[in-house]
Amino acid sequence: MLSHVIDGYTMAKPLQPALDAEQFAFPLNGGVTLRGYRGEVTEGTPLVLLHSINAVPSAMEMRPLFEYYRDKRAVWVPDLPGFGLSDRPAVHYTSGLYARWLTEWLDSLGAPADVVALSLTGEFMARAILEQGAKVRSLSLISPTGMGVRAPPSAPNGSRIDRFLSSRWVGRPLFWLLTSKLSIRWFLGKAFVGATPEHMLRYALETANQPGAHYVPLKFLTFSLFTEQAITRLYSRLKLPCLVLYDQDPNIGFERMSELTDVHSNWVAKQLVPSLGLPHWELPAETIEALEDFWSPPERGALGSGDIAEYGARRESA
Repeated sequence: MLSHVIDGYTMAKPLQPALDAEQFAFPLNGGVTLRGYRGEVTEGTPLVLLHSINAVPSAMEMRPLFEYYRDKRAVWVPDLPGFGLSDRPAVHYTSGLYARWLTEWLDSLGAPADVVALSLTGEFMARAILEQGAKVRSLSLISPTGMGVRAPPSAPNGSRIDRFLSSRWVGRPLFWLLTSKLSIRWFLGKAFVGATPEHMLRYALETANQPGAHYVPLKFLTFSLFTEQAITRLYSRLKLPCLVLYDQDPNIGFERMSELTDVHSNWVAKQLVPSLGLPHWELPAETIEALEDFWSPPERGALGSGDIAEYGARRESA
């Protein structure tokens, strides 16, 4: 098999789509192109599904929800810049930059969306709403960061640790170590009560082997993408309906979540047991039911419980 080397990466072939669906491309300011997938429905309130930020995320992380809603709602699943099929430029990635990119694209959808964001991307969405004026109808957060008692350390752009990880001789070898098959299987295994889906592991390995794949993960390791005191600086200031879906998570705590749900009437939470950060993979029917209860009654009419139960049964037998 022919291979070629680009930017230090040996590649056998271009990255294949994470989802079997129609693709879209949206040019962002600054010459960066956001790419992703959309379902078959074109009318109604948009549903936007946003993957997390880690070493190897992509639209694949939101696949179970996309597969359920693809013929029921106008559903969109982007690969955020730095990941998947989207551009991976060598820029200074910040939470504010992601908030600006998300707002640009969301404004193009034509109507305020129901947004479902996984992990750290929920903080980016809160910034997009508060700082960029993103028009969003509701915000659902799956295993969100910023709700625990532990404050992540921060290494701002230009700090010693930032320069250390940005070094060609340190950062890239570290990224390659973290994205070896053994490492990815270990990290993904921590997010599942049951077995890790093999197709998820395979795609994570493929997306890690793309040019520029190391830029955002190395920035993630500096913790500078996180917001200090996100409860008070971000989440508590949101006025739109907000939902938290959570259970146990090896990397994230939810000890301060009651500061939102007990004080602010626009915040509700649902614990999905047992799950370890990805309930929409292991408990898809329960996750969909929680989302539908939160959105009800949407203008399109509530989906029947029979549809949700049938989807859960199909996934268990697959």
